[in-house]
Amino acid sequence: MTLPSAADQPIAFLRALFDVAVARAQPSEVMAPFLPPPPKGRTLVIGAGKASGAMVEALDALWPQDAPLSGLVATRYGYVPPALGGKPVRIELVETAHPVPDAAGEAAARRMLALTHGLTADDLVICLISGGGSSLLPLPAEGLTLADKQRINRELLMSGATIGEMNCVRKHLSAIKGGRLAAACAPAQVLTLLISDVPGDDPTTIASGPTVPDPTTCVQALSIIDRHAIGIPASIRAGLQNGALETPKPGDAVFNGNRVELIATPRQMLQAVADTCAQAGIAAHVLADDMEGESRDIALAHAAIARSVARHGTPFAKPCVILSGGETTVTVTKGSTPGKGGRGTEFLLALALALDGEAGVWALAGDTDGIDGSEDNAGAWVTPDTLIRARAAGLNPRAVLDGHDAYTLFAATGDLLVPGPTYTNVNDFRAVLVL
Repeated sequence: MTLPSAADQPIAFLRALFDVAVARAQPSEVMAPFLPPPPKGRTLVIGAGKASGAMVEALDALWPQDAPLSGLVATRYGYVPPALGGKPVRIELVETAHPVPDAAGEAAARRMLALTHGLTADDLVICLISGGGSSLLPLPAEGLTLADKQRINRELLMSGATIGEMNCVRKHLSAIKGGRLAAACAPAQVLTLLISDVPGDDPTTIASGPTVPDPTTCVQALSIIDRHAIGIPASIRAGLQNGALETPKPGDAVFNGNRVELIATPRQMLQAVADTCAQAGIAAHVLADDMEGESRDIALAHAAIARSVARHGTPFAKPCVILSGGETTVTVTKGSTPGKGGRGTEFLLALALALDGEAGVWALAGDTDGIDGSEDNAGAWVTPDTLIRARAAGLNPRAVLDGHDAYTLFAATGDLLVPGPTYTNVNDFRAVLVL
């Protein structure tokens, strides 16, 4: 694609890079090479995630029209692709809640498990999995209620736990995650098509790995729960202590012959953006696709590099774009009332404070699913005068950051990135432009 001029239109340039990132991860662009021929028996399609609506659309278009195809897939409210609104497809698509699960998600999970009954070795199950599937497909383990799951999920989200830690807990408190869905599909063959939103692209972590073996243990889950002071019922604590809530492990016969394919990843997304920059004559440098840690700490590292480039031309010559991906965290003090924000806007506000108006440095951060946390924005952007404009609007940027209320600041400055649902999800996208 033709990019706007970075020198003349830095914001439009960064926004175009975000669009390139999202386009690289669209299921319709990447799914075809991974599909097998139809099986002797029937093909059942199940799954969940923020990208699952677009995955359903792509699969229905690519699968032979004369071959049996049916199933049930869950996606987030508002994430049904517009083209599917009035178009009949062979796979039922339902909407459930994210990031905190709801009763619709529990009902969908129960129906999905029921659809696996009676499968034979002649049948094929195609599981469409993407980020967000953990919340979209809740099925509490015996001894837990949906209300318990909702509370535990909220506490995990505010605890600062990594995505791997959260999903370890979710797998052991679920009746469908951590390989249990694949176990229910046996003896049918299972093909899992994954769009990765996790650092390292670990299939066991994406959507809490419903169709892959789980290497984590009850002991680890209980340790995470206790470390972050998450309250659980006594019966669940006992189940974790005695191993009754253990998940299917690598080597279990239920996974024999099953296949897992990563069809879109953060690394591929960042490389597509870097290639596009190169075509426009701007050097792009990918720091990493799997960054984890506190958003404000990651921002300090990016700011230090950007300042060095701007002032000294090291470690990169300018003009250039510094790219990174991964999933950062925001730790909210227990008992406090957080403001409106997400990990992307928190990163950006911390970046703006660290740069302190550094000339020639612009930045954009956004979640490729279109939602940064729970508000209506994917992220925002930073300009050399962000802090000046925020203070002119009567805001104290440092106090706003400490209150985890970055959304409010960027709304006041008019710098929110609001693309709407993108129908995919390869995690955070960060781009710092140094002119």
